[in-house]
Amino acid sequence: MAAQVKQKPEEVRPEVIAKRVLNLEVEALQALSQNLDGAFTRAVEMLDAVNGRVVVSGMGKSGHVAGKIAATLASTGTPAQFVHPAEASHGDLGMFAGGDALIALSNSGNTSELSDIVHYSKRFGIPLIGITSKSKSVLAEASDVALILPPVGEACPMGLAPTSSTTMMMALGDAIAVALLERRGFSAHDFKALHPGGTLGRKLLRVSDIMHSGEELPLCTPETPMAEAILTMTAKTFGCVGVVDPQKKLIGVVTDGDLRRHMEQNLLTLNVGDVMTSDPKRIRPHALAAEALHMMNASDHPFTSLFVAEEDDRVIGILSMHDCLRAGIA
Repeated sequence: MAAQVKQKPEEVRPEVIAKRVLNLEVEALQALSQNLDGAFTRAVEMLDAVNGRVVVSGMGKSGHVAGKIAATLASTGTPAQFVHPAEASHGDLGMFAGGDALIALSNSGNTSELSDIVHYSKRFGIPLIGITSKSKSVLAEASDVALILPPVGEACPMGLAPTSSTTMMMALGDAIAVALLERRGFSAHDFKALHPGGTLGRKLLRVSDIMHSGEELPLCTPETPMAEAILTMTAKTFGCVGVVDPQKKLIGVVTDGDLRRHMEQNLLTLNVGDVMTSDPKRIRPHALAAEALHMMNASDHPFTSLFVAEEDDRVIGILSMHDCLRAGIA
C-alpha cells in the first residue's frame, strides 16, 4: 500500500500575515482606548502621589513589557525600576522602600511567580496597580486599582502566543508615563537632563550650554576707534565685535563685511559707530542651539557668529557655527 504524502498547506505571503497581525493589534488598541475609565485616572493619581519609586514587575513576556514600562517612566521623570518576581522571592524585595508603589503585569492575573511580591505589597501597604485581562483573578482582586484589558484575541493564529495582550500592556504603560509627564509639567529641558548622550541629547542642547561668555566676548562701544576694534576682532577669533551701550545692551555689530565696505573711507580713522550694522540678530540663552544654527544659515547672507542676549538685550555670550557643529548639531 503506497504511503500517503502529506500535503503542505498553501503558503501565505509574509506581508499578508503581517497586515493581519497589525490590524488585529490595532483593533486591540482601539478597544483598549474605548474601555478606559476612571480606574486609569485613579492609577495616575496614585502614582503621582508616590514619594519613592514605581516598581514594575511581571513574568515572561509580561516581564519584558514591565521592563520597558519602567524604562519609559524613568526617562520621563517618574523614578522607576523593574524587579523580576522570581528574584523578588529571593531577596530583591529589599529593593522596595517606603513611599514606593507597585505595577504588576499578568495577562491571566494568576501568575504564581507574582504571589510573593503581591503579598509583600499588601503586607506593607505599598499601593498596587494591576494590569491584567481577567477581572476575576488574584491580581485584580488584590490590586488597589485594577486596569483590565478588554477581551480581544491574540494575533497568533493559535491564540496562544502573547501578542495583542502585550501590545495593549505596553501601550497602557506609555499612556501612564505620558499622563504623569504632562501632570508634572515635565519639559524638554528636563528630558535633556535625563538623555545627555546620543542624538536626543544633542538636539536638546541649549544655547547657554555651548556659548562663550566672560572674557571671551568681543565687545566694544560706538566710540571705540576702529584700529582697536580690529585688534579685538583678531584676538577673539569670532570674525566680529559686538557694539554695546553703557548698560551692555547690544546695539550693533561690526563684521568682516563691514570692514570691506568701509575700506575706501580711511577705515582706521573712523570709530566703531561709523561702521557698525545696527540692530543685529541675537538669540536668547534658553533657545535650542539648533535654532541658533538655523538663524545663522537661513539668512540670504549666512553668518558664522551670533550674540546671545537676555530679554533686556544685555549681552551675555556669543555662539559660533563651529560651536554648533562641534556639538553634533546639524
